[in-house]
Amino acid sequence: MIAELVAEVGPLWHERHQAALTARPRQRAVGAGAKHKLVFIDRLLATLVHLRHGATHDVLACWFGVDRSTITRAIGEVRPLLAQRGCTVTPDIRLRSLAEVIEHLGANGPTGIIDGTEIRVRHPAVGGKDRDKFISGKNKQNAVKSMVVTNAEGRLLFCSPAEPAGCADITHARKLGLVKLLADGPAVEILADAGYQGLGAQTGGRVVTPPHRKFKKNPPEWYEEMFERQRKAHSSRCIRVEHGIGHLKNWRSLARHHGRREHMSDTIQAVAGLLSHQQAAAASSART
Repeated sequence: MIAELVAEVGPLWHERHQAALTARPRQRAVGAGAKHKLVFIDRLLATLVHLRHGATHDVLACWFGVDRSTITRAIGEVRPLLAQRGCTVTPDIRLRSLAEVIEHLGANGPTGIIDGTEIRVRHPAVGGKDRDKFISGKNKQNAVKSMVVTNAEGRLLFCSPAEPAGCADITHARKLGLVKLLADGPAVEILADAGYQGLGAQTGGRVVTPPHRKFKKNPPEWYEEMFERQRKAHSSRCIRVEHGIGHLKNWRSLARHHGRREHMSDTIQAVAGLLSHQQAAAASSART
């Protein structure tokens, strides 16, 4: 996998690096002066270790024998390139947007599952703008959230950019354009939990949520049994998205983020791309 990443991401990094060199005013030729102490493959390895194991920049600097600022700069350059790769379905198919996911489900598998996941972040500065937006109503902690989409088997298809956790799941889905994509797109079924109730009516029933409880007090025994049976049947279909989220949270950078919040979107999508690549490779080897 490392060789594939080097072959894919390396030329993009070198292209950006050369563009940055030629864009600045200079008195000597491009490429003159001191050379990098940290070659690209080491920059990539440092980024992968940071994302997977949560190693701090200070520790990575000691391992690679460079200054901390060099590691910070390297991760800042490589992480966005990894985020742009998208989620791998097969070696020939990558999904980089929610529109591509809906189109893929319509052509290959009519059922997808969505859910929101929260990642704890540092407390915003006191008096900072929109500080309260990061407080999660569910966990009462400062966090950001992302909407995760998997197929019916739990294979990762998409992770949205980070949004302050104060945003409700259904509001986040609407901001991402899910309602319009489902209303105007192919006939697909999207399973979701109770946090997305209301989207079904807006998408012609394409978003399927748990059943509503019609009797809030003293329900008949027959109704309670039917309600529980329907609720459990829906939950058993939706649980696979939790498995996908669990695999994401195994990466330490998503268990709890101690860095800048503005880097979270790149971090989430970089991890999603790397994880989906692993899942695709495992599925391919299992078939052979």
